[in-house]
Formats: sequence, C-alpha cells, structure tokens
Amino acid sequence: MIDTVTHDNDKNCFSNDLLKGADAIASFIFGENGKRRQVYHLVETSRLPIFRLGSTLCARRSVLLRWIVDQENRGWPSVRN
Repeated sequence: MIDTVTHDNDKNCFSNDLLKGADAIASFIFGENGKRRQVYHLVETSRLPIFRLGSTLCARRSVLLRWIVDQENRGWPSVRN
C-alpha cells in the first residue's frame, strides 16, 4: 500500500506530483521526451508504477522516485564462480 503525502501549504500537491502522458514520464525518468516508447516498454515488461486516466498513462513523481530507490536497493545478485 502506498503512503499518502499531505502538504498543509499546498492544496494542489497531487496535481504538482502528477505526470500525465508517456512524454512527461519519459522526460522525468530519462530527461527527454523522445523516450516515450521506452516508457511503454517498461510498462509492459516491468512493474513501473503507473496508472491510467482514461487512456492516458499517468504516474506520480514521488512514487516513481520511491520505485527507483527500491530498484537501486534491490541490486543485482552477485555472480559466484
């Protein structure tokens, strides 16, 4: 279950945290809009934390950052010879 973040000073915090569309998600993750197909690939092949509003892919910046940290902490299994 995902924790909800509350901000007393910012009534529009969800809209500020929201990324709408594959281009916005690609820009946030990869630093450029041209990677939208890579976002679709990640959606299909990994557990990229997205949701849909109608047919539009959406994600929350805070959730993506937490997911990235979790991926980094998972690490790769070490190879033993």
